[in-house]
Amino acid sequence: MSFDSINPATDERVASFPETRPDELEAALTRAAHAACMWRQHSAQERGALLQKVATILRAGRDRYAEIITLEVGKPLTEARAEIEKCAWACDYYAEHAEQALNDERADIDGVDARVAFLPLGVVLAIMPWNFPFWQVFRFAAAALTAGNAALLKHAANVPQCALAIAGIFREAAAPEGLFQVLLIRAPAVAAVIDDPRVHAVTLTGSEAAGRAVAAAAGRALKKTVLELGGSDAFIVLADADLDRAAEAAVLSRYQNAGQSCIAAKRLILVESVAEAFLERFTQRAKALKVGDPRDPNVLMGPLARHDLRLTLHAQVTDALDRGATARLGCQIPEGPGSYYPPSILDHVRAGMRAYDEELFGPVAIVLRARDSEQALELANDNRYGLGACVWTRDAARGAALARRLETGSSFVNALVKSDPRLPFGGVKASGYGRELALYGAREFTNIKTLWVAP
Repeated sequence: MSFDSINPATDERVASFPETRPDELEAALTRAAHAACMWRQHSAQERGALLQKVATILRAGRDRYAEIITLEVGKPLTEARAEIEKCAWACDYYAEHAEQALNDERADIDGVDARVAFLPLGVVLAIMPWNFPFWQVFRFAAAALTAGNAALLKHAANVPQCALAIAGIFREAAAPEGLFQVLLIRAPAVAAVIDDPRVHAVTLTGSEAAGRAVAAAAGRALKKTVLELGGSDAFIVLADADLDRAAEAAVLSRYQNAGQSCIAAKRLILVESVAEAFLERFTQRAKALKVGDPRDPNVLMGPLARHDLRLTLHAQVTDALDRGATARLGCQIPEGPGSYYPPSILDHVRAGMRAYDEELFGPVAIVLRARDSEQALELANDNRYGLGACVWTRDAARGAALARRLETGSSFVNALVKSDPRLPFGGVKASGYGRELALYGAREFTNIKTLWVAP
């Protein structure tokens, strides 16, 4: 059974790749185990040097890699190029901070040399999604390799060219054999890989259902996991917010990558006194987004990555409309080829609708109204997910106090939620657990080991 690369803008199958055979999988696991034993002996500086080479290759091949992203997931080329640049930035960060991330920490205990060491676990299996097919991989890989681990990548089935291109980057950087490998395997084969004694930990970015399945398999094998799952981020606009600035940010956050981002501004929670004024600005800007061929430099939004994703999204929208929500913009499947869905706004969404309780993974913003900041906070926290949220207000101190009370892994004030190599990233509640990026991300896949040496 092959892995097909399909252009979501045209529905054309552009390439096919054979599935990893059982004997090839066995060989990959053996190579990874050998590479992990060797790589752990390299210094932090040596590991950082490899990542610096990788960053150089990414930047040199930026346009070529961006074209692969656009081809497989329909992301506009401008966004795809920015994704490659961000991958290089993450590699730069860990190359610069590898030693800092892994230095022993001394404990202040009289008469004893007591310290905490951060030692690699071994082989880490990464199960990655298609929406940011390079960034999600490098977000994991740069940290895991810095920590001295080897990496196995099981990428989403619809981005085989992206997966193989990333493996090629590590080969070009002269990474040790087996240090970073791609497994073209299907979901049913993952549990056996997790159970294999040569695999020591698992990280997944994906759906809540996938997270539960991976966590269960890893739990049975008693292996460490990091899960970054779905999100339904709140975008809270208080009565004193700069509405033009907030609307501009909301459009970027909600419709970037056709809304296919865990940290997109999915729920617009508006204090009633400014709701209509904000929505006028937001709607006007959303209408102005040009949708079309993602290779066109003037296009700001391409198609969704697959037809089934569009059908799922529209079923959620239809449920809300049937239950009394209103379509302020879009909310209809367009005619013609490709997996396109227009920038959409669902107004008057209420509890009991799928759009209220579920994550909408596509270019649909839902609108919730609040009496005041306290009810806005209640609405924001009344959700199974807890990845990110942001608050817009001219009173930064008030915004920070409110942001601290949001049940999320990241809270931003007067800025859209984003991942940054310098800061830890992850969620709470049904958005998962563990952290990626920053020094915390490098230490997630280490043995945090106590060393006690008495004289």
